[in-house]
Amino acid sequence: GTASAVCFGGSMAAPMKNTSAPAGLSFNSTSFQKKSRSKLVSIPGTRPSVQNGQLLVSTGVTSLDYVIGGGLAVGTLLLIEEDRYDSYSRMLLKYFLAEGVVCGHELFVASAWDHPDEILQELPAPILDDVASVTSMEDQAQSCDPDNPESMKIAWRYQNLPKVQTALASSARFGHYYDVSKTMDADILQRSKIHMFFLPEEAHSETGALSPMTEAYASLLKSIHGVIHKEGFDGATPQSKVRNIMRLGLHSLGSTLWGDDLCCREKPTHGHALTTFLYALRGLLRSSLTVAMVTIPSHLIQNRAVMGRITRLSDTAIALESFRGSDRETNPLYKDYHGLLHVRQVPHLNCLVCEVPDSKDLAFKLKRKQFTIERLHLPPDLSDTVSRVSKVDLAAGCGSIATGNKHLDF
Repeated sequence: GTASAVCFGGSMAAPMKNTSAPAGLSFNSTSFQKKSRSKLVSIPGTRPSVQNGQLLVSTGVTSLDYVIGGGLAVGTLLLIEEDRYDSYSRMLLKYFLAEGVVCGHELFVASAWDHPDEILQELPAPILDDVASVTSMEDQAQSCDPDNPESMKIAWRYQNLPKVQTALASSARFGHYYDVSKTMDADILQRSKIHMFFLPEEAHSETGALSPMTEAYASLLKSIHGVIHKEGFDGATPQSKVRNIMRLGLHSLGSTLWGDDLCCREKPTHGHALTTFLYALRGLLRSSLTVAMVTIPSHLIQNRAVMGRITRLSDTAIALESFRGSDRETNPLYKDYHGLLHVRQVPHLNCLVCEVPDSKDLAFKLKRKQFTIERLHLPPDLSDTVSRVSKVDLAAGCGSIATGNKHLDF
């Protein structure tokens, strides 16, 4: 809004008259006023996109942020096609939720099999690289007491710090790093406001008109809508309140655990139940400060047309192909990686051309402490047999130029 006022300041100055302005003062001087930053940009853990100005949040994996164009846009839906054993897709979901905890965002976790508490207990621990040295709780309580004369020995800007320093000092930055070999401290986790949806504990609608499959998704959609409206993420709260982001983590939608038959039949009875839910969910995301990550077992969905509609109803879609249990697991060519990553779809937001990754050959690997996505580099085959064949093929392909073992004549 400030930028618009500045741009139109010069054109509107001519017809307007200001009797209180001193002589010789031009209204064009307003273009030199200090520009105030947007309130949305000041939300912790967010930044505007360089390409389209959209507000972005991190997925928790910095390499994945780079692949999808810098981050995940607020108000969009990220679809993750699960790997065969749901190990790496579940890890991405935990990264996504852990990033929300560190940035102070609210969380909404939904699951039909594992209780959301179990997922939250497995969140990776953030790497505390910028945390100031902390004394014991008693020493800090004594130093924060204004009536204690010993508190004067501490610099004034440290007296208002919390008694227990469990947060990252750089929590306002975009993207963090995590150690998957450790779980997040309970003190850090308790600081976040978390909403949970566990399907076996939720009461479905009492009307028998809806099928069980539709009831599960309808109950989940009703719960999401209620939290968004109650917590003020739909814009109903006054602008004076500090704005925040809510992250939705929906685990394994479309599976039989949700009462869906997409994974059981080629022609499912309720083939439109999940697509209808995703369509309604995108409508809620577009009008609120929320962002969602949904995992779907695509390898179990037999009808590829339905899977295509699910992908098109998402904004960003990626697929994880794990080497576990396949021939590639023991193939020496893929010894440095644990699977392949396929970018199915990237969003077109406020622009005609979307941001595409530099390389389509992407692979992921899980190190001892970190999950990373890299460009797939296969080692060269330098065996004697391949070298001889390559030389023969090169000579045959350049037969009109090369003769025998002589060099090419340019």
